Amino acid sequence: MKKNNLILAIAVLSILTVAAFKVTNAESTTSESGSKNDKSVAWFVANTKEARNQNQECHDNPSIQSTPNCVNALHALKLSFSGGNGRR
Repeated sequence: MKKNNLILAIAVLSILTVAAFKVTNAESTTSESGSKNDKSVAWFVANTKEARNQNQECHDNPSIQSTPNCVNALHALKLSFSGGNGRR
């Protein structure tokens, strides 16, 4: 029983570490660009209508697809449609 609890604790800790890294990485991408208009993944998750609009704009204009807003909006939509667990 103790072995199962230890394995479960390690798995939960690993998942939380990966999730924290992803959020930190998304936030640092936003801050590196230096633009006040860049939105984070969390902001787009909370504002899915704007995420869809941004994603459509990025789809229509391939030259901006690598910008932080495009990357973060797409990531947020993937999270939203996967139920927030990161699966694809």
